[in-house]
Amino acid sequence: MERRLSAILAADVVGYSALMEQDEAGTFDRLRARRTELFEPEIARHHGRIFKLMGDGLLAEFGSVVDAVECAVSLQRGMTERNASVPEEDRFNVRIGINIGEVIVDGDDRYGEGVNVAARLEQLAPPAGICVSGKVAKEVENKLAFTFDSVGRQKVKNIEELIDVYQVRIDAAPRRRIRHKRRIGRRWWAIAAAATIVALVAAWMALQNPLTITSPAGSGTIPSVAVLPFADLSADKSLGYMGEGLANDVIAILSRFSDIAVVSRTSSFAYEGKQGDIRQIGKELGVGYVVEGSVRKEGDRVRIVAQLINTKTGDHVWADRFDKTGTDPWALQDELTGKIVGAMTGEFGAIRKADYSQAWGKDSTNLAEYDYYLRAESQLNLYTKEGIERSGEISRQGLQTFPGSPLLTVEWGWSHWLNAALLYSSDPQDDLREAERLVNQVLADKNLSPQVVRLANWLNAWLLTLKRDHDGAVAAMNKAIAVAPYNAFTLTDAGSIFLQAGQTEKALELTDAAAARDPALSWFFNYVRGFIYIVLGKNEDAVAVLKTTDFADAPLQLAIAYVRLGREADARAAVEKMLKSAPTATIQSWRQTWNFRDPSIMDHAAADLARAGLPPQ
Repeated sequence: MERRLSAILAADVVGYSALMEQDEAGTFDRLRARRTELFEPEIARHHGRIFKLMGDGLLAEFGSVVDAVECAVSLQRGMTERNASVPEEDRFNVRIGINIGEVIVDGDDRYGEGVNVAARLEQLAPPAGICVSGKVAKEVENKLAFTFDSVGRQKVKNIEELIDVYQVRIDAAPRRRIRHKRRIGRRWWAIAAAATIVALVAAWMALQNPLTITSPAGSGTIPSVAVLPFADLSADKSLGYMGEGLANDVIAILSRFSDIAVVSRTSSFAYEGKQGDIRQIGKELGVGYVVEGSVRKEGDRVRIVAQLINTKTGDHVWADRFDKTGTDPWALQDELTGKIVGAMTGEFGAIRKADYSQAWGKDSTNLAEYDYYLRAESQLNLYTKEGIERSGEISRQGLQTFPGSPLLTVEWGWSHWLNAALLYSSDPQDDLREAERLVNQVLADKNLSPQVVRLANWLNAWLLTLKRDHDGAVAAMNKAIAVAPYNAFTLTDAGSIFLQAGQTEKALELTDAAAARDPALSWFFNYVRGFIYIVLGKNEDAVAVLKTTDFADAPLQLAIAYVRLGREADARAAVEKMLKSAPTATIQSWRQTWNFRDPSIMDHAAADLARAGLPPQ
């Protein structure tokens, strides 16, 4: 069980239940706006991470207690500014509590007394106030220019010892901060101020100049999408807030995909309630695709219809219906958003499939850089020997037209890696060396697009794993996830990296997250789960999931599980199946594509494969 020292911030809305009773839809909409416009960006700006959302509150973790307190003050000041322009009966007042202590790490969640004390401190805080523990006040009192007023030692629920509690006086005259190195302090203050101004100007420019990108059908750039508010089709027109909320959430999540450009909410919401030709809307917004849909409710059942439309042709690329029963609008909205985004995005989503078709429909003498990438990727994702070879050829052809292209270079690297990983290569070490050369060439460039950052670090994570640099591999994989945190395909493969690094529970958590976001990827996340279950000693579970997929070396993993269950005839049949698709597969070549921090895992597995009849070399 992993433990760590963290600063925990707990926040909730005062009188939330009463506000919901008065105006459920309005309260829901305003609170979501506060969360997305103020809380989430401020917490991220102060290097924090929200690990739990409740209906009226949240819990966030910070590596620095100074960051946590500064963030809390920024949040309360932001709330005060926003409340100034809102009628008193509609204002939100937030209480915040901060503690520093040891927490238990359970995947993305955090537990333990460090969290519990923060939650109790929040309950002690006055509306629009901040309460911190004595440990927090002592840690930051000489580092921050706020006044900390003691409110004495307090008894709180479920905590045996009395807690020293301090209230932060945000509006008090600031105390002089202690500066051990005055010149350096001023210098860094100036740099920080400049950086803040640049960030604010950049944000303002982004808001004032909505993103417009030429349609991918015409330019060969990454696909661009506009998301329109979902129409409220309920009889009493009471779901407008959910229709807008769904669109807001889809925009927010799509914007985190490195291979999709999303038009700003300001631009796309200008078309709310207007009837028009999608092709004209696409032309005006400069996008290749539009997402639109509707929401209706009957009793406690919500039905969402979503569709993706090609703005060049007006054709429906994808459409689906999502039904969900429940009374919690936050939970319903979050789950339905995840399903909509999962169906559209990723290497096997509706947008990518449409782009593949468009790229192959173009004249081969007039292909853009991104067209070469799409063609290569479509072949790579066949996962056949011929497809991988063809993918490499297309990448090389593209590099002749676009020399030094990081996107095509890393794609070429992927073809070398998969040739070895899928046991097709006649010289795996040569393919691995070439993959490493290409990915290092790409990573030497410090001005990479987010899409290339994801692909390069993802590939590098595998190569570092094979070199037994598991910590480096995990760091690289985290970089890939950071630029595409909702990409189910990347999350699933990350499970294999974390598994080999010895973080089995984290690996399982990643595949569970991927499964929730894109159930259609079952062939892939069941493959990764198979090896996880084998390592955990859950061989029956491993057999159950591995029988559903033939991806990569799934038959060999199935053979391992069968051997451990005493089913050697089934194990031999699984190995024979593998040899039909990869006749050159041997124990030696298989071991070159996996590398666990605990070498006994591979030793044991190799012995099982020998018993099942896989040739040694």
